[in-house]
Amino acid sequence: MKKPVIAIIAAIVVIAAGVLIYRGFGPGDKPAGLDQALARGSLAKLIVHDTPKPLPDLPMTRLDGSPASLEDYRGRVVLLNLWATWCAPCIEEMPALLRLQTSRGGPDFTVLAVAADQGGAAVVAPFLDRLQLTGLDVTIDKSMKTLGALQVAGLPTTLIIDRQGREVARLVGIAHWDAAEGVALIDAVAAQGPPAG
Repeated sequence: MKKPVIAIIAAIVVIAAGVLIYRGFGPGDKPAGLDQALARGSLAKLIVHDTPKPLPDLPMTRLDGSPASLEDYRGRVVLLNLWATWCAPCIEEMPALLRLQTSRGGPDFTVLAVAADQGGAAVVAPFLDRLQLTGLDVTIDKSMKTLGALQVAGLPTTLIIDRQGREVARLVGIAHWDAAEGVALIDAVAAQGPPAG
């Protein structure tokens, strides 16, 4: 009597696993340790994607006027924060981003703050100086094309991008990115190592 029950349970488990893999939840889709359980504290609204999402190249401009793009950051985990100088919640969040960059930034990880300001560097650079945020890697989306390409509905919006340039998670609103839950999230993505090839 016990053997048929065990066989039925085993068959259900195999079928369920097959369904999950078919739906895109197979091994290797998410970075190890990266799941919705990390969405706690100020990251409670974080959406962790079941499968990393490919992103367009996202051309931007640096404060000095030189071109930049998401491709420049390939091989690093990127916390891409979309913000603006006129956005009060963005301003509130910026010091936490700077602290995260100061403590964790390097060849494996960077905070990339993309300013959606039509005034460009003439507005953004003095703003950063005034609030002592000059340690952040900042680019400008003067044309708002990056916002459109990423289907951003509100600011601030933050994307976690893996070493292959894919979006693995997204949060709309303020978060304490330098808190333990934010660091754990970055570490889970960074643990995957450099891209193959």
